[in-house]
Amino acid sequence: MRLILLILLMTGILLAAPVSVTERDRNGTQVTVQAEPENSDGGLEETFAEDAFEDDGFGEEFGDAEFGDEFSVEEKEELFDPLSGYNRVMTGFNDGLYVYILKPVVFKGYNLIPEQARVSVNNFFKNLYYPVSVVNNILQLKAKHTGTETLRFAINSTLGVLGLFDPALSWFGLEEHQEDFGQTLGYYGVGGGFHIVLPFFGPTNLRDLSGDFIDFYVNPLYYVEVRPINIFSNKYQGWGAITYKEFNKMSIYTKEYDNIRKDALDLYPFLRDLYEQNRQKEIEE
Repeated sequence: MRLILLILLMTGILLAAPVSVTERDRNGTQVTVQAEPENSDGGLEETFAEDAFEDDGFGEEFGDAEFGDEFSVEEKEELFDPLSGYNRVMTGFNDGLYVYILKPVVFKGYNLIPEQARVSVNNFFKNLYYPVSVVNNILQLKAKHTGTETLRFAINSTLGVLGLFDPALSWFGLEEHQEDFGQTLGYYGVGGGFHIVLPFFGPTNLRDLSGDFIDFYVNPLYYVEVRPINIFSNKYQGWGAITYKEFNKMSIYTKEYDNIRKDALDLYPFLRDLYEQNRQKEIEE
């Protein structure tokens, strides 16, 4: 609206008398241009266009201010990453391990096992995660999710044959709500801290890594000496189970990782931002 009024006003002035327009050339020198009414179809169009773009309302209408705000927000929210040098090296190590050893040698043989069988193994380990998930749902005061996780564990442990299958979802529509202590800390406002890439296990951050040490005591896959009941008889068996769990899970998602490698201009920040955004989404849910 302000632009239309400006054009009408300038047109009326042009019809009454010649117009003197002061502009700056490319060198910054002021130049005065005399414009006659009969030439209004010529050089004055450029003047009107420049005046129009200088009008504040025009830029706001087409989102210039919003674009500026977005860039400023992105700069403010840039991740604190003091270990970027180490993280890049470790990302390269993990990626090289995948590209030159796991994918062409290990996964090539392991993936002869039908995918559904590997998914069932993944389901089995997810079902064993129930104690960690239910404790953290309780800590976050999520009563409904606590009940859902309990129902899922009961159904999948029985009808799902020790968790190998997921009838809780496929038959009853009960979606999982897995939580860990890193999410619990985030739920109560604890920031992620700096980003860390672990050898073999990949990206995490200071908050989530600290949360893992707490979850350690309730996760049945770990061997905890002070715990009265353990699935495994020593810590080496426990770590072996954890390693196999991650290895089996990775075998299911090789295509997704290959797509990430193909799309990423710079693999480390791409994986870092993907991890941090996904964790923030999980916390907010």
